[in-house]
Amino acid sequence: MTETDPKADLHHYLQDARDALLWKLEGLSEYDIRRPMTPTGTNLLGLVKHLTTVELLYFSYAFDRPFADPPSWFRKDAEPNEDLWATAEESRAYIVETYRRACAHSDGTIDALGPDAVGHLPWWPAERGATTLHRVLVHVIAECHRHAGHADIVRESIDAVVGLQDGNAFMAPGDRTWWEDYRNRLERVAQEAGRS
Repeated sequence: MTETDPKADLHHYLQDARDALLWKLEGLSEYDIRRPMTPTGTNLLGLVKHLTTVELLYFSYAFDRPFADPPSWFRKDAEPNEDLWATAEESRAYIVETYRRACAHSDGTIDALGPDAVGHLPWWPAERGATTLHRVLVHVIAECHRHAGHADIVRESIDAVVGLQDGNAFMAPGDRTWWEDYRNRLERVAQEAGRS
């Protein structure tokens, strides 16, 4: 198959990242989806919350397509990083449902507009503030895949679950022993290189 639809191709890769991100929450406790796993506090539910903000900024507000009932953290006086962690009162169900609603709203924007439709990003430098749906799609795909990668590492750190999606590890074949041997070999190489 050689025929392409560039907008549909981009939309497909965006959806892949969305699905991968949400899969990282499956089977984990409330504690595990919220716990900070890096020195800067990166956590799984916070990544979903943040990408909700990204979807709304880039596909809703940039193209003057208001989103009904914006989430609680989507306000001008929000504290720094408020969209990178979930309060005890913000349930997993609320954040995931808000993310899905934001994605559906974004899909409506993507479907309704052509790739050359102009949006306005006042948070970008003035010389790039007017941009196209195509550029926004590329930007948001990069952002979503970046954070899905963060989620991969966070999830692996919690319970060793890895992969692109359920049933598709997209990893080299090997059991726990194989992976432990592999990791130990890498550690030995790193130590050896560090002594050079």
